[in-house]
Amino acid sequence: MSLVITGASVLGEKTQDLYVDDAGLLVDEPPLGAEVLDADGLVALPGLVDLHTHLREPGREDAETILTGSRAAAVGGYTAVLAMANTSPATDTAEAALRVLDLGREAGLVDVQPVGAVTKGLAGEELAELGLMARSRAKVRVFSDDGKCVHDARVMRRALEYVKAFGGVVSQHAQDPSLAGPTACCHEGEVSGRLGLPGWPGIAEEVIVARDVMLARHTGSRVHIAHVSTAGSVEVVRWAKGQGIDVTAEVTPHHLLLTTDLLEGYDPTFKVNPPLRPGEDVEALRAALTDGTIDAVATDHAPHARHDKEHAFVDAAFGMIGLETALAVVRTAVPDLAWTDVARVMSSTPARIAGLTDHGSLEVGTPAHVVLVDPSASVTVDRADSVSLSRNNPWHGRSLTSRVVHTVHAGRVTVRDGALTS
Repeated sequence: MSLVITGASVLGEKTQDLYVDDAGLLVDEPPLGAEVLDADGLVALPGLVDLHTHLREPGREDAETILTGSRAAAVGGYTAVLAMANTSPATDTAEAALRVLDLGREAGLVDVQPVGAVTKGLAGEELAELGLMARSRAKVRVFSDDGKCVHDARVMRRALEYVKAFGGVVSQHAQDPSLAGPTACCHEGEVSGRLGLPGWPGIAEEVIVARDVMLARHTGSRVHIAHVSTAGSVEVVRWAKGQGIDVTAEVTPHHLLLTTDLLEGYDPTFKVNPPLRPGEDVEALRAALTDGTIDAVATDHAPHARHDKEHAFVDAAFGMIGLETALAVVRTAVPDLAWTDVARVMSSTPARIAGLTDHGSLEVGTPAHVVLVDPSASVTVDRADSVSLSRNNPWHGRSLTSRVVHTVHAGRVTVRDGALTS
């Protein structure tokens, strides 16, 4: 069905109507007999793209499925998500990648692009089927062992050399296991010492970031740093970009707003990897996002069943959900970020990094992936309202700025007035 979106402020700059033909493409003339979607007072952005989503299927469908995660993504204004490989079994073969791709297409709400594992079984020892995944119908271009670090420098070098041949990128979970071991669960500092919790020092992230940008320089390949969390990592990425090294970096919404002080109550909702950091790191991350050192916002949406989260802090699972609230959190954490920059860090740049050429733009002739946002709305989050299967929501009870009103995926309205259309 064709569509006319009326009265939107495109990228927060110019009020104009957007026209969508019956093929789902943005066009320059209003189609006859089109459905009208009133966007008066709303900001139009290209549909959001998430570089880092955990959809849990296969293996942990009690926490999330590709269908329920797609619903959460659409409600959050996303039209494409990259599904991380740490499922059970891991996405380390072309067959596994195709299964994720096809389940996403069956859901039909967002484009679900599989991320391939770097190593078989995420064991960090033998490279997975990188070439076969890249050449398959899934056209995998991003590879990550997220949840685990590719800590062996030799393996990381080989992966970077391999993906260079087809324009791929390795996304690294930067955590040196010798500095932040299996029991490390919160930022190493005054709070961890006082609470008696095993510390996860910032240097454990920073040394891997530094090593990997040098490996990227050596190989001439692309490296992406997942969920940057420290000021030190920002410094390394900024230096590397100044040297012309092909590195990109992402930050999560929760690392832009939450600090390690929240651990005072031992609430496992706030246990995340990498951990929440002190205020000075949060400020450095906000500044780096604003000045372009950090390229993208990625949710690291990490749903968990209640029986995995409701434990003593040390024993609880790492992770928070975030797809439905990401845009509002970014607007709350960095209120001076222009809408053009919001589009850059949450849509166009993530699409470019992932190689999703049909996302990230509102230009005529491109697929109509659009999110319409009420910039003046203030919303109090209630975890019970989430369409995700999981409830490990760090924003429960908080007021956030801006609200996703409508989402349009390939010309189809998937979310209307904040609710799924099907």
